Amino acid sequence: MVGAGLAALLVGCSPALNWRTVMFDAAALGTTFPCKPDQEARRVALAGQAVQMEMMGCEADGATFAVSHAVLPAGTTPAVALQHWQAAASARAGATWPAATTPFVPKGALALPEAVRTTVQGQRPDGAAVTLQAAWFARVVGPEVHLYHAALYSRAPRPEVADVFFNGLVLK
Repeated sequence: MVGAGLAALLVGCSPALNWRTVMFDAAALGTTFPCKPDQEARRVALAGQAVQMEMMGCEADGATFAVSHAVLPAGTTPAVALQHWQAAASARAGATWPAATTPFVPKGALALPEAVRTTVQGQRPDGAAVTLQAAWFARVVGPEVHLYHAALYSRAPRPEVADVFFNGLVLK
């Protein structure tokens, strides 16, 4: 068991992955990225509602790392919004949803059945293989429900790298 943990640590600390903790202020979320992330915001449709989505992301070692956040409009059910987001992200990766999942509920998040982590295999528009390793979760902040999505896109599954990335998500 110690050997497996050491191997994961060495993979997560490869020279191509320069891990750093970054505060995602708009989301009140601490994140761990292996590269300096860019930030962007735009209006998107989520579960039939227009929402402002805040995003951070970067590319390192042949993979794309991204974290997104949105505040739900009043009256939108978090479970429905998370299901919509999961299906949309899978479709963008050329994969189908539902997929096999495991619960993913960081400290302070809502324990919803839709708060999950998964790995799906897909195909990019150019025909290249892509693996989406992703997590979705939600939390309540005052009267608002905040949704979160973290994604790692790569050619093949990278579970050790994904573990470092997803374990670095900390609600503030």
